[in-house]
Parts: sequence; C-alpha cells; structure tokens
Amino acid sequence: MNNIKIKMKNITKVFEIDNMETHALRGLDLTIYDGDYISISGPSGCGKSTLLSILGLLDMPSSGTYHIEGDDVSQLSLAQSARIRANKIGFIFQQFNLIDELTVFENIALPLRYSEKQYSESEIKQKVKKCLDSVEMSHRTNHYPHLLSGGQQQRIAIARSLVADPAILLVDEPTGNLDSKNGDAIMDMLENLNNQGTTICLVTHDPRYADRAKSQYHLLDGRIEMVKSMLEAV
Repeated sequence: MNNIKIKMKNITKVFEIDNMETHALRGLDLTIYDGDYISISGPSGCGKSTLLSILGLLDMPSSGTYHIEGDDVSQLSLAQSARIRANKIGFIFQQFNLIDELTVFENIALPLRYSEKQYSESEIKQKVKKCLDSVEMSHRTNHYPHLLSGGQQQRIAIARSLVADPAILLVDEPTGNLDSKNGDAIMDMLENLNNQGTTICLVTHDPRYADRAKSQYHLLDGRIEMVKSMLEAV
C-alpha cells in the first residue's frame, strides 16, 4: 500500500462571530496517499475554502487530528505552521501570485532561498531548470511575468510550487483566470505531473476538471464523501 501523505480524522471548524457559531466543517475524514490525485468539489459555502486553508496550514481546525507524512500538525504556532508549509506543501492558486519585479527564474527560486535548507547556487539552478523543463517553459527563464500570457504565468506558478519537492500540491481553481484552451492545457499538465508521481489535491467547481482526478470527493454542509475512485475498478 502507498505511503500516507495526508490523514485527517474527525476535523471540525467552528467560527464564532457576534456570539453566533458557524460550523464550516463537521467531523471530516480524509486520507490522501502518495501519488494520489483527488478532486474536491461542492457548492458555494460548502466548506471548500475552509478545508483548503486547514490542509495548507493557513488555519487550524477547532478539533480533530491532522497528520502530514506522519507528523501531527493539528495545533501549531504560526512559526511552526510556516516552517512545515514551506517544506511540505506546494500551492497553486487562481491568482498566479508572481512578483513582477523578479524574472521567471527568480520567482521559481524564491522558495529555495527562504528554505531552512541551505541550497548552493548550483543546486538552485539545477532545481529551477528541472521545474521549468517539467512545465515546458525553459525558454522563458529570463523573462518577467508581465511579458507572459495567463497560461504561461500559471505554468511558472506550477513550477514554483514544485521546486521545493513538497509532499503534496494543493491546487485551488487553477483555471479560473484562463480561457478554456489554456485551462485545458494546465489540467493536462497537472495530470502529467501526477503520472510522474506528484501528489495532488484539486479544489474546483468545474465538474469537467473534477472528473479528471483519480478520486473525486463532494463536500456539502461541512461533510465530505467519495463520489468516484479509479481504484474501484481495480
């Protein structure tokens, strides 16, 4: 059996505003294995953003346990969360979040320069080149983001998310700012990365893209259930 990358057990999230409680997540269980490609979909307000924030250590659950590669990350300080997030989680957002003043190379290298690990310049160049090759953007190494199309910028954002070899890639509506042609190309790229071994958790409202995942989950009223899994056919 594959190694477990992510394991959530009985996760709840309660927001308290003006003495009113909102239960965003209700006893949620989720296990993601090494090499998985899962999609999470559901209507607006179902808890997708809350779940993604907890998965990415941008927020903590109210109760329950959360392990990343066996480490309990259920209740960490801000500093501890930032450290684990930098070392174990890659993010791809609808907004590309590239820094216009930095070249493509410098944008991708940024996570390595802020990593706890001490990378040499030759190691940084090697890792950046590998990631650029994986998204077919090596010819844009010295360009600036504003010179690139939306699809190209998203490819660079994907390369940046991969450069530190994260345990899992969290992907939040990656095609939201792209036309259908570029959106399909990005989804093809994610599928190819998964085929090469990258573990992916995709949050999307688009059923066409959700169907591409190996396992599909539906979130409703803070609870999650598997809708379909390719493993069922094995």
